[in-house]
Amino acid sequence: MVLPASLRMLARVLVVATATLAVACGNSDQGARITVGAADSVESRVLAEIYAGALARIGARTSVEPHLGGRADYLAALDAGRIDLIGEHNGALLAFLDATATDRAPDIDKVPTALSKSLPEGLVVSDAADGTDLRPRVVLSTAAATHDNVRTIGDLTPRCGTLTVGVAAVPDLIALPPAVEQVAECHFAATVPFPDAAALRKALLDGQVQAGLLTGPPAVVPGSTDGLTILSDDSYAMRTENVLPLFRKGVLDERQIKKLNYVAGELTTDDLAAMIRSARDDHAQPAELARKWLDDHSL
Repeated sequence: MVLPASLRMLARVLVVATATLAVACGNSDQGARITVGAADSVESRVLAEIYAGALARIGARTSVEPHLGGRADYLAALDAGRIDLIGEHNGALLAFLDATATDRAPDIDKVPTALSKSLPEGLVVSDAADGTDLRPRVVLSTAAATHDNVRTIGDLTPRCGTLTVGVAAVPDLIALPPAVEQVAECHFAATVPFPDAAALRKALLDGQVQAGLLTGPPAVVPGSTDGLTILSDDSYAMRTENVLPLFRKGVLDERQIKKLNYVAGELTTDDLAAMIRSARDDHAQPAELARKWLDDHSL
């Protein structure tokens, strides 16, 4: 059947209009910019560039908003919609949101469940990077650890009340709350702060303090544990500290969340520490470090 010319013209108009509408809707979805925030630490800026770069590679329009301050500041920015996503630590975030939380292990029914329950309305997280172990480390001089046959925090616990512990911050990491500096079931006789890991190491080797606490992985500060023994912590006396994305509910689609989960599956402590050192010591650009890491891991 041959349509009249007027109907053929109307059909062409409808086809064009429908196609235009479909493209417009598609462009609208693709064009919704995802703003990834970064706090003041080097780690936070590196993570922001990794997340932004990963999402951009599957078609998202992304930007990075740096220098957002501390945890309270960037949580307020998320709540206000100034940013859509930011890198966090699961343990530190849980401690910030719920000071009464007792869960410490990364098992699904422990920290992940407690964190999900504590999140403010409208905020969600995706998979944590299990390969990023950013917990504080308890250290002893190797001579003392060998003499007393101490290899784990559990071995040390019965003696904590007789020991003075030195505490040194590992720089350039996302902030940990003060409560993280307390080892579960281990109450030291006294605590002495040190300006950096090198000063703590010297104090341990000289016998000025009997135990040390580094507030992050030694890989961020090479040489910080030379001559020292890092006590293992399989029982999570120190609460788990794994990297994960925190974002506003509804901002990311299923494909974008899956991409972030792929990132979580590849990221390790050593990878992150190496990028932090490059940005800090060699003045490498976090965006370039993130691009290379994503390339190296086919992300």
